[in-house]
Amino acid sequence: MATQQWEYATIPLIIHATKAILDQWGADGWELVQVIQGPDQGLVAYLKRPKQS
Repeated sequence: MATQQWEYATIPLIIHATKAILDQWGADGWELVQVIQGPDQGLVAYLKRPKQS
């Protein structure tokens, strides 16, 4: 059985457009893993989705 492989993305979140940004990435198959505070005090989202073979 093959191990699931993933691809990852990090995206900055604009506070007034967070839902729209995440909805768009979600529609493209990305799953939100975590949101953290970035080095410039803004929010950064970490996403993953199954890697296409």
